[in-house]
Amino acid sequence: MRIETILTAGAITIGLGTVAATPDSKPDQVPLSGPSHGPEQQRPQQQRRQPNVVFVLTDDQDVHLSSLDYMPLVKKHLLEQGTYYSKHYATTAVCCPSRVTLWTGRFAHNTNVTDVNPPYGGYPKFVSEGLNDKYLPVWLREAGYNTYYTGKLFNAHTVDNYNSPAPAGFTGSDFLLDPYTYDYLNATFQRNGEKPRSYEGHYNTDVLAQKAYGLLDEAVEAGKPFFLVAAPIAPHANVVMKGKGQDLNSILFTEPVPAERHKHLFQDEKVPRTPNFNPEQPSGANWIATLPLQNSTNVAYNDHFYRQRLRALQAVDELVEGLVARLQDHGVLDNTYVVYSSDNGYHIGQHRLQPGKSCGYEEDVNVPLIVRGPGVAANYTADGLVTTHADLAPTFFDVLGIAPRASTEFDGAAIPLTRTGVEEARGRGERREHAGIEYWGFTLGEGIYNRHPREHNSYKALRISGPGYNLYYSVWCNNEHELYDMEVDPGQLHNLLSPPSSSAATTPATPTASPIAAGHPADKVAARLDALLLVLKTCKGELCRRPWAQLHPAGDVQSLTDALESRYDGFYGTGWQSSVRYEYCANGFLPDAEGPTWEGSGKVYGDEDRDGNWYEYLRGGGRWEDWV
Repeated sequence: MRIETILTAGAITIGLGTVAATPDSKPDQVPLSGPSHGPEQQRPQQQRRQPNVVFVLTDDQDVHLSSLDYMPLVKKHLLEQGTYYSKHYATTAVCCPSRVTLWTGRFAHNTNVTDVNPPYGGYPKFVSEGLNDKYLPVWLREAGYNTYYTGKLFNAHTVDNYNSPAPAGFTGSDFLLDPYTYDYLNATFQRNGEKPRSYEGHYNTDVLAQKAYGLLDEAVEAGKPFFLVAAPIAPHANVVMKGKGQDLNSILFTEPVPAERHKHLFQDEKVPRTPNFNPEQPSGANWIATLPLQNSTNVAYNDHFYRQRLRALQAVDELVEGLVARLQDHGVLDNTYVVYSSDNGYHIGQHRLQPGKSCGYEEDVNVPLIVRGPGVAANYTADGLVTTHADLAPTFFDVLGIAPRASTEFDGAAIPLTRTGVEEARGRGERREHAGIEYWGFTLGEGIYNRHPREHNSYKALRISGPGYNLYYSVWCNNEHELYDMEVDPGQLHNLLSPPSSSAATTPATPTASPIAAGHPADKVAARLDALLLVLKTCKGELCRRPWAQLHPAGDVQSLTDALESRYDGFYGTGWQSSVRYEYCANGFLPDAEGPTWEGSGKVYGDEDRDGNWYEYLRGGGRWEDWV
């Protein structure tokens, strides 16, 4: 029997421990299927002129494993009808911190939600940090929008804590709840103030799709501008939690599970065999550089894992078409922004890594962002523009005409959505060319081989791209450093800051006395990037948006191109000496572990005054203001 028939008939009455439906709960817990959608349907009156938003937020979807190439309906309805932002980044490569950044417009070092579980993350940490009344749905409601959400909100949002307190700011909601969130065939949802309900035996994404369609019908019928989020779990790994604690022995990670109708697809597909896939020589830094070469059995399983991801995304592809069709039938598509993105990216085999995320490499942090809607260019790619999840909340404020909030200073900036806006921003040096990347603590592989849970995966990193440069710079909590010129090394295999004793794979292919990055000595480039990262690692608000202005208050440096001019060589020092360092590896954002900060002891650079006299600031003390 098809799931739509089962759900519409309200036949799901399966109880599951504490989440059993109460006898008086309505069998049609949500309007899972609205009226028929066809030309004969009577449409509601035209809504107010304020635009709507429908946001599809996937979980762990990659860019660099080519998953979008296998989603023809996303291509048809979004890529061909909208704008693709090719350099969009998740600033923390794991679910909960990334989602909190997305919904607050603030980096994880400012939200202090840095993990997926307590004590450093998860829904309880989101609440304890006072964010439950300081995020986008609350602000949208205050601005007159109705807000709806179905799917995964945050990790550690559970069948026990779902109403203590309930997530604020939603007109209607139907959340997935732990410990069943990532179980593709045993999902538990919780609608508004009702008790959780189990949908054991039914496919997670299909259940979510019916709930999303019902919420969309509700939103249109209400006659107010609306913001609706559908957040499926695909293509995340299937996770079965056998207990309620954080004991990894009670958590089983396996490959994603596709819908029955998609199991036969993509029989011959494999993980793209890029140069950084299971390389012969180790690569990366810290614990990654110690990973063994994967054997043929491991690689074959990872290819299977990859195919299962592609298959699991097919139900999401259908969800996108279903939402667009209903918007069209309701007569509101032309007044609705449809946004598609993922909380973080994913790797399978790159740098010898088992399936997973949590690294700063491009596979984990570069994520899809597609927008279609009023004034948005169709079939257009916004190359040359770096954007991040911290930009999305201010972008929604901008395009929905919501006045800026004096009490909320975003770390991000509004993304231009029109072609003219993109081209103007691309031509200005002040449009951010950078993405600050940060991570704390724990990581593990998600397949069945060599999961090896690891702590000490903390790092700060900088992804920067502009005319003539495409670079990645990182500092790990063990104070190892990486610098990759991604114009010539897109797989991030040749660390230009490796000591001479490093393996062949972590040094330039043709060794030179002075490695070159972006046409300059690597040490010179690293000095600029280290200074920029020092500003970004604890930035807030304007400092995050315009970090070069902190280093050069006169405004004469607005990009890396400007900073690389030879007249600033003295300012950044001769040779490279990192100011970004850790005191020790911590599993969360602990100030005493973070090392020097820009606000504290980090203002250590020099400059010339108008008469050519040299000043060096200020490793020994003194105020930045005194020198500028």
